[in-house]
Amino acid sequence: MVTQQYTYAYAAVSVSDGILDTLILPHVNSECMQLFLDEVAARHPKDRIAMILDGAGWHKSSTLKIPKNLLLVSLPPYAPELNPVEHVWDELREKAFGNLVFDSIEALEDQLEVSLKAMELDTPRVHSIVAWPWIISAL
Repeated sequence: MVTQQYTYAYAAVSVSDGILDTLILPHVNSECMQLFLDEVAARHPKDRIAMILDGAGWHKSSTLKIPKNLLLVSLPPYAPELNPVEHVWDELREKAFGNLVFDSIEALEDQLEVSLKAMELDTPRVHSIVAWPWIISAL
């Protein structure tokens, strides 16, 4: 019997400069979301960050302790295209995972780690994906 295995990538992107923060975590739940929020806050301690989120339950959990330099902003339901990071996922799927089959979850995670790191280091590329004129003009 074939069992399914999962891994999850969390990401936050700055539309003003293309800075991308990512983490690969084993679950999508409040505990992992807390780890991600804490990590983003720690990477940018002097910044005030408005993080755009969809309506996933782990994004809205009452158990989350929001770091002082973060503000969570929820999108309207059924509007993922308004979240800039969704377009980062599209780019990642197309360029790093198109037509690939992995022998193990570890091999997939290795590819994911390398691909996310490359995107984190290529801020001009990320910026070109997420810096839509209507968002930039709103800043």
